[in-house]
Amino acid sequence: MNLGPQSHSDCYKSISAPCKGIFKDKGSKFLAFAYPVDSEEQVKEIISGIRKEYFDARHHCYAYRLGLMADKWRANDDGEPSSTAGKPILGQLVANDLSDILIVVVRYFGGILLGTPGLINAYKSAAADAIANATVVEKIATVRYRIRFDYARMNAVMKCLKDFHLPVEVPEYGDECTLETSVRLTSEASFTDTMNKICICQRV
Repeated sequence: MNLGPQSHSDCYKSISAPCKGIFKDKGSKFLAFAYPVDSEEQVKEIISGIRKEYFDARHHCYAYRLGLMADKWRANDDGEPSSTAGKPILGQLVANDLSDILIVVVRYFGGILLGTPGLINAYKSAAADAIANATVVEKIATVRYRIRFDYARMNAVMKCLKDFHLPVEVPEYGDECTLETSVRLTSEASFTDTMNKICICQRV
């Protein structure tokens, strides 16, 4: 399975807001919950919350992908037979070229075993339904920088930020000034080359 994104720019696809999907088979009900996420800590918090809310479900299976290159990912079967739950969910994320996304599928057992093909289809279908109900958006990969400069260089720093269309965040102005900004990945080299001629800028 190719887990990388299909493009090589600094743009990638995710979803705009949480959404749901559902699949039923032979009495078993599979509830799918998709979330936009940007860290593994956020993933853990969401999964913990779902386990508490749906404590009476038999399984809470999930998969996620993070980052521009989707190089942080995981698939979890949560007690289902190996590769019958997490992998099919992950397969839908890969097939739709999505990252910064978590899908958790909660299963309520209906009393009839579905078998390996049935489980794979159920988790795949539930995840696919959640994605079908989502709004897919384009995200731009950025790198955060902290900039330090003397007050006398204020105008030059601000001009550089304006030229690159960058936001001014967490500003502190005094004899020595600091601020932070988020730089588009494809602009990083030219930005640092320009800014380092004026002041000190470092990744944070």
